Amino acid sequence: MSVKKTTTIVEQLRRAQMNELLALNKRLDGRGLKDHRELRIDVGLIKKANGSALVSLGNTQVIAGIKVEVDEPFPDMPDKGLFICNAEVLPLASPYAEPGPPDEDAIELARVVDRGIRESEMISLDKLALISGKKVYAVFADVSVLNADGNLFDATSYAVVAALLTARVPKYEVQDDRLVKSEETIPLPINTVPVSVTMAKIGNSIIVDPTAEEEACMEARITIATDEQGRVCAIQKGGSGTFSVEELSEIATLAVSIGNNVRERIKNAVAPASTNNDNDNDNDNDINK
Repeated sequence: MSVKKTTTIVEQLRRAQMNELLALNKRLDGRGLKDHRELRIDVGLIKKANGSALVSLGNTQVIAGIKVEVDEPFPDMPDKGLFICNAEVLPLASPYAEPGPPDEDAIELARVVDRGIRESEMISLDKLALISGKKVYAVFADVSVLNADGNLFDATSYAVVAALLTARVPKYEVQDDRLVKSEETIPLPINTVPVSVTMAKIGNSIIVDPTAEEEACMEARITIATDEQGRVCAIQKGGSGTFSVEELSEIATLAVSIGNNVRERIKNAVAPASTNNDNDNDNDNDINK
């Protein structure tokens, strides 16, 4: 489902106004060029899911649910579990969203979020193997965009990461080459907390966390995912515009510093849920191990 606008005369005038403000280091919503919108994270809202999180980034709102099942591994990865991310933009999320199967924008959204989590090795997929070559844990992240007001990449990534951090999965024991489900639940094996930061280029200005109105005027967009060690794990560029080497250097530095702040927000949001789960299962592993 697409959330793209068509260009109108009003938007061309709006672009001119935006460029005038950006020249003064100001934005239409009053933020500075490098400022994020208000971020709110609520976890555990979907009781039937193994983990869930609702993220509000300004007016953009995304909910993610985690479902964990036992499945067969991919033939080329017999000793690794599965992680699959899917995303959809609900028709009510935007006046420009159309019902139907996921279009290229929704597919790109899911793939960018998937790549940031996979390339950062957030989940130890090798620890999700139950019976080599036969049975593994399959982790599915299903995302629904409830309201689209720009920067779906970051909002979706934060929702999926927070949901994964709070996920609890059934514990299985192998007896005579078969799985026996126990009453215990355990957290997913987490290595790091990846955070994506998206920036847009409008004229000669680089802005963080663009709104839908700003995305309609941007020449280019870039999303960078970093891990807890400040390493760049994944990059996705969009739009026909270009970034200079100097701009990319500035963007990478911003992605690390902003990512550190957002990471603390995510950890603080999931901490109460993790504490409650640890109290319920005293023998569980720490979710951050």
